Amino acid sequence: MRLVPLVLAGLAVACSPSGGSSAQAPKTAAATASPAAGPRLSLPIACTVGSTCEVQNYVDLDPGPGVKDYRCSSNTYEAHSGVDIRLLDMKAQAAGVDVLAAAAGTVARLRDGVPDISIRERGKAAVNGQECGNGVVISHGDGWETQYCHLAQGSVKVKVGDQVAAGAPIAKVGLSGQTEYPHVHLTVRKDGVMIDPFAPNLAPGSCDGAAAGGGMWTPQAAKAMAYKAGTVLNAGFAAAPVSMASIEAGALPRPTTTSPLIAYVRAINLRGGDVQELTLTGPDGRVLATSAQPPLDRAKAQYMFFVGKKAPAAGAWARGRYTGAYVVRRDGQTVVSRTFAIEL
Repeated sequence: MRLVPLVLAGLAVACSPSGGSSAQAPKTAAATASPAAGPRLSLPIACTVGSTCEVQNYVDLDPGPGVKDYRCSSNTYEAHSGVDIRLLDMKAQAAGVDVLAAAAGTVARLRDGVPDISIRERGKAAVNGQECGNGVVISHGDGWETQYCHLAQGSVKVKVGDQVAAGAPIAKVGLSGQTEYPHVHLTVRKDGVMIDPFAPNLAPGSCDGAAAGGGMWTPQAAKAMAYKAGTVLNAGFAAAPVSMASIEAGALPRPTTTSPLIAYVRAINLRGGDVQELTLTGPDGRVLATSAQPPLDRAKAQYMFFVGKKAPAAGAWARGRYTGAYVVRRDGQTVVSRTFAIEL
């Protein structure tokens, strides 16, 4: 999230709003640094990227009013200063997911007590000066530190001065501060200057469309967070038309043989010009419903799409396997696809 100065526990730190909904501030270019000079970073959250979580945003490296992630694309937003790893929905957050220390170090600063309430409900004014929400800052020596934001209220497990090992649980993923969805925001700094952990050696303001993104990450973390030019966050079936809010809540009613049958998808990090198609197919292979969206007019951080059909007027859905198939085409090529199914 974009760093906003504030004072936490008497020490100057930075906190991060989310979702691109905050007022803009002047950008600060990422510093260049050798990965060998800093800590090797492990995954800062106890989830499986691609299954139970996804990378939503990277650092914005564009020095002007535009946006540019380290791969020269748009998986970021204006002045975003860290990496956001997002849970699939609020149901997953309520179950509890650990935030982990990305590297060994000493707890330097922290805050707890900020409620887990979406900024859409509280409003930005309610978190003024607390945009990071509940947070922890860990010092790794030689001017390096990592900061973890939007932690669940009452979940912080460490105290200032504690020594923590890499991978040690320090809190739970929450919805505190300026955010609209449950995620952990990680910022890396060297001597107070933000560093992009995926590309610490890039010149300020530059990017690399072919960068592998290993950067400061351990090989395991780099592999888990391999760059995706768009992906599916949620896909499934419901018994009634869905909304972004109902998908985020994670408690959609399951279809029955006599209810409507709705196939839905929520995708993230789509680009302008992308064309989406979603098809619902019955057990006999017959297409029950299909829809193709017009090309997107601009990049979309998230996009919800569904198709469906009412139950047969006479009787019920045939028993068997119903399939949803979603594709995203970019410049005529399929760049995202997901097939999912349900047994009725």
